[in-house]
Formats: sequence, structure tokens, C-alpha cells
Amino acid sequence: MNSRAFITGVSGLELSAAEREFIRLERPWGFILFKRNIETAAQVTQLVEELRSAVGEADAPVLIDQEGGRVQRLGPPHWPFYPPGAVFGVLYDIDRVAGLSAARLSARLIAADLLDLGITVDCLPLADLPVPGADAVIGNRAYGTEPGKVAAIARAVTEGLEQGGVLPVLKHIPGHGRATADTHFRLPEVDTPAVELERTDFAAFQPLADLPMAMTAHVVFSALDPAHPATTSATIIEQVIRGVIGFQGLLMSDDVSMNALAGTIAERTRAIVAAGCDMVLHCNGNLDEMRAVAGETPELSGKALERARRALASRKAPQPFDRLAARAELDALINRAGMTGA
Repeated sequence: MNSRAFITGVSGLELSAAEREFIRLERPWGFILFKRNIETAAQVTQLVEELRSAVGEADAPVLIDQEGGRVQRLGPPHWPFYPPGAVFGVLYDIDRVAGLSAARLSARLIAADLLDLGITVDCLPLADLPVPGADAVIGNRAYGTEPGKVAAIARAVTEGLEQGGVLPVLKHIPGHGRATADTHFRLPEVDTPAVELERTDFAAFQPLADLPMAMTAHVVFSALDPAHPATTSATIIEQVIRGVIGFQGLLMSDDVSMNALAGTIAERTRAIVAAGCDMVLHCNGNLDEMRAVAGETPELSGKALERARRALASRKAPQPFDRLAARAELDALINRAGMTGA
């Protein structure tokens, strides 16, 4: 029996009976964890096992946003702090090789932390290009403002994750850097001409089009589709994400519960599916909303199913790794550039 085309969060540190029954009946393809789900390593490991047991899939993907900086669901005192993406960009400008090495090492260390817990997917790297005047929601999460540099660092991050046996999710395609609002709260509109978007924002994603998974941006690009954000725009998904950028992997929405999207959760879910996203992401753990998403989400089939299978099959076995040596090398690279990683 196939999974349904959605990824769900859950409410707390362990599954409730109602959540367990929901997962058993509705069969989400995967799960995503947030700080509310995290206390200790033993507890997270147990929760991951519960999720997979409930859905009856031993290799069901479990996702997390573990970037470093302010977007780090696992953190002290149980897990290390990691630098935000901008640190790698600054180091890259000083020494390209050092910047790429630091990005790769940080991702490899993150992958080791995740795999210890059974988490197999990280919502990383970013290829967003922030511009002056944009909302700070991306900010120092970004690797820089030049497409080639950002793509190179994102590739190094991807390599680090893959070497650690963790799948990457490229975000936020086709670009979130110009957004003038935080999409958690409202819908931003970008009025940049299409030719400029192709030269900058989209160009950062093109060298990463081979990644197995990507997450959309809840951003309106008025030059392309003035009526819909990328997440619910068939035009942008077909012509830009699949066309100009050339991404052919599994495409998931950003969180369907964000206020950037209009309508009920059910209406948003229908719009995401109709636009051509392969997977609907729901994050907040609200069981009523989870049921609404499940009720409007089809079973995985056709090209979406092929992409999902291909994504999971691309996951590599972790390579041998000296964690202490890698952390020392990462810290030395950051310190050499006169940065603390904060």
C-alpha cells in the first residue's frame, strides 16, 4: 500500500494514541521534527522509532531543519552549536577552499548528529540570495549574494550531508531571498523582472538541479504569476522550477500552515497538489489540521512516486569519519578567519 503524499509533524515528545492511529490510517510519506519534539538523544531516538513503527515503514524519512545558527532544532546542551551559513560565505571570500571545506565539515558533523538519532533528511542547503531591504527571515542563513558562490557552498553542504548518510532538501526554490515579509506571517510579493530573476535567484539553483529533493518558496513573483505564490503556481512549478532551473527531483511545499498561504488548510492543500508539488508539508502538529491535509492529499503515484523512490534510493551509506578531528578542523577554519561562528 502506497503512502499519501504528505509529510507531517507531531505535537510533542512522544506520540499520543490519537496521533499513532492517525499515522496508521493515513500513512504519511514522512515526518518532520521541531524543538517541541526534542528533549534528549534517547527521547528523540525513541520518537523516531515510534513514528516509523506507527506508519509501518522501517525506512520512512524523518526530516529536520538543522542548518546551524538560529535555525537549529538540535542544540546545546545535548548537541553542538553550528555556524550560520553566512560564516561560510565570509570565509569563502577570504579563501575559497577554506570556505568550502568549512561548509562541508559542518554539514558532515550535522549529519553524524542526525544519523545517531535515526533522522535521515536535513532541510538544507539554502540557495536563497538575500537583497538589501529584504525581510531578515533569510538573513545570515544565506551563503552570500552571488549565484556562483552560493551554489558552490550549497554543493559543499550537500556533499557533507551525503557523506554522512543524510539526504539534503534544497530550499527555498525558486528563491526566497528577495521576500520583503516573513512567510510565517504574511505573503511577500517580488516584482523583479523575469530576466533579472533568471540572472540571479534562479541561477543559484540551476547548478543544484540534480539534488534529490527541494522545498518551495511561499513567494509571489509578479512577473511570472501575479496571482499565486510559487508553492501554488502551476506556471512557476512547470516553467521555472522544472523548466528554467531544471529541477527533476521530489518537490515538497514549504509548510502549508504558514500564514503566507490563503484559505483553509484543506483549500491550501488542494492548491499545492493541483499546482504540481509532489508532497505537502505540514509542520505544527495540530491534529485537526493534519486530518484536513490527509483528507485532501492523494496517494503517491505516477511521477511523484517515482521521484520519491528515487530520492530515497539516492541516500548513501555514511563514510568513515573522525568526529573530534572534524570539529577541531572546522573550529580552526572559522577562527582563522577571525569569526566565532555566531
